[in-house]
Amino acid sequence: MTPAERLRGALGRRLRLIWPLVAILLVLVFGYTSCSTYVRPGQWGVKQVIFGSSQGVHTEIYQPGLYFLTPGAERMHHFPADLQVLEMSDAQEPSAHIPNLRAVPALKIQTSEGYTVSVDVTVLYRVDDAYKVMTQIGPGRLYEDSVVIPRTEQQLRRTFGELDAEEFYKGDTREKAAEEAQKLLTDELVPRGIRVTHVLVRQYRYDSRYQAAIESRKIQDQTVFKNQAEAQAAQAEAEKNKIVAEGAANVDVEYARGKAEVEKLRSEADLYARTKAAEGELAVRLAKAQGTELENRALRGAGSENMVGLKMADVLEGVDVIVVPSDGEGGTNPLDLNQLLRRFDVRGE
Repeated sequence: MTPAERLRGALGRRLRLIWPLVAILLVLVFGYTSCSTYVRPGQWGVKQVIFGSSQGVHTEIYQPGLYFLTPGAERMHHFPADLQVLEMSDAQEPSAHIPNLRAVPALKIQTSEGYTVSVDVTVLYRVDDAYKVMTQIGPGRLYEDSVVIPRTEQQLRRTFGELDAEEFYKGDTREKAAEEAQKLLTDELVPRGIRVTHVLVRQYRYDSRYQAAIESRKIQDQTVFKNQAEAQAAQAEAEKNKIVAEGAANVDVEYARGKAEVEKLRSEADLYARTKAAEGELAVRLAKAQGTELENRALRGAGSENMVGLKMADVLEGVDVIVVPSDGEGGTNPLDLNQLLRRFDVRGE
């Protein structure tokens, strides 16, 4: 036997041993897949019995886990349990990083004025009751195309269509319309097992003709507002100038009044000073007169002759030579002191 024949014989014997193992593995895999199902985390499971006495959809909601089913007679339907996102937008690349996202074109809304507004809206919702969804809508993702998308578009067109084009600029008005749409959707979809949690208006775009018209009108409005603001500023400036002028006039009046008061006080002070000075001068003169009077009285009293003599002595002090007539009726003997005293009406001792 050649080496090639021996090799083929060995491979044949190994294949005869492997085929049974492969067959057993295939049977196990087929039995596992047909007899069990796995409800992943973030999912609900609803079992449907196709054949048998308990045929139909069971009301029990299955939590995440592994469950065994009768092959061909039972089937497990899966529904999402976490938050779902419906994105209405014309963006070429939707937010693919968001799980459970369904992207559809932006919503076209006709306003009460007949203009068309393209609105990007994000709707958040979740499956509250998988049994109701299964029995009233159907299995799989049928609830998206059959209920959520068409009912959402209808309610949004209804609520936002009541606004005029300019009201889309008002954030509080848009928010009220979105809240109203969310309430209407919740009331309509909760009986079917779906609850809408949020309706978010992300962006809106007007058609070109209205965009040009509203921009022109906004410019006119802003011009009017600017003119009004300038008029108010001019009025405020005039009022300020008036107040400043009145204040300056009041300052001048008060300054003049204060100056007059100062002059008055100065006049009164000057009069008082002159009066007191005159009174003082009068008192001084009176005192001098009284002093002179007292001196005169003193001179007229006893001893006045002696004072005259003393004064004459002071006058004659230092006189070395005096020439007086010594004979005749008016002659004077300078050596006769008593005679001199009598001539000056001074009594001698």
